[in-house]
Amino acid sequence: MNEVKIGNLTLGVPVIQGGMGVGISLSGLASAVANEGGVGVISCAGLGLIYHKLNPDYLKACVLGLKEELRLAREKSKGIIGVNVMVALSNYAEMVKTSIQEKADIVFSGAGLPLDLPSYLTPGSTTKLVPIVSSARAAKIICDKWKQLYNYLPDAIVVEGPKAGGHLGYKPDQIFDENFKLEKTVPEVVEIAQTYKDEKVIPVFAGGGIYDGADAAKIMELGASGVQMGTRFVTTNECDADIAFKQSYINAEEKDISIIQSPVGMPGRAIANGFIEKVRNGEKHPKRCAVHCIKTCKGESSPYCIVMALFNAFKGKLDNGYAFCGSNAFRAKKIESVREVFSNFKSEFEKAWKAKK
Repeated sequence: MNEVKIGNLTLGVPVIQGGMGVGISLSGLASAVANEGGVGVISCAGLGLIYHKLNPDYLKACVLGLKEELRLAREKSKGIIGVNVMVALSNYAEMVKTSIQEKADIVFSGAGLPLDLPSYLTPGSTTKLVPIVSSARAAKIICDKWKQLYNYLPDAIVVEGPKAGGHLGYKPDQIFDENFKLEKTVPEVVEIAQTYKDEKVIPVFAGGGIYDGADAAKIMELGASGVQMGTRFVTTNECDADIAFKQSYINAEEKDISIIQSPVGMPGRAIANGFIEKVRNGEKHPKRCAVHCIKTCKGESSPYCIVMALFNAFKGKLDNGYAFCGSNAFRAKKIESVREVFSNFKSEFEKAWKAKK
């Protein structure tokens, strides 16, 4: 398994830990992944709820919370620390600016096309910019727009397939369509990245359904430089979620993992539970929109508040929320350390890679 560079950053192991909100990947998980040679990623979704004691204003608490999480991550690790900022967030611009100001190594941005992301860079900034896409077309649009407007190309690209957890960048009828599977999209995105090779090396990382080293070997054989994994890191000691959240993965069977319609207008993948069943039966409805965290969410007609449901799940209150997950969450059997995950991942990868040669 070779090192991979994102600009002048060197990944000892070509693994990006997926940004998982609300609160699932904070400084605890991110620093542990960074210490093993991967990229640890802090999710900034919902930080205003987690850090509400710092400021009663949700948006201000988000900024303060992100600064605190980056500080804590830096105390625990000298490795690569990134921040995931969804384009759909109502405070997207402020969180990107804060990430750059606080010298996050990388900003990852998806859930929409981050067409203006380079505009937030400041003179002397070293933060790398990595869009998350679900198609070669989106990758091409972003590359061309960034080059045209900012004379900047992505430092890497993450392509997420329809087996990913959380909100998905696909229409419901595309999720199980073979034409949209990760194995088909990765070579197409790699081909787009290669068209700019004379100007910049743009490594492509593949995510969505990557659970172990054997999965990584298969997708890297198709041209990906590395992988993004989220679900595999949830059932670790260092994951920032409550133990009840982690246990829901271990208890889940494959039949429990379902596609839901999120209030933000996108399909999502989660572990079915009583809360989701009540929503499907029309029993849930928010009294008000507390924070308007997502641009596309219409609080007055939403069946529930997405950020509160995810915050409750993070705290272990799964009667009032649910756990987002990738398609392979049912494969989790025990709680282990991030170090053990990396050790097993590398062994799995080497075994699978040698078998192919």
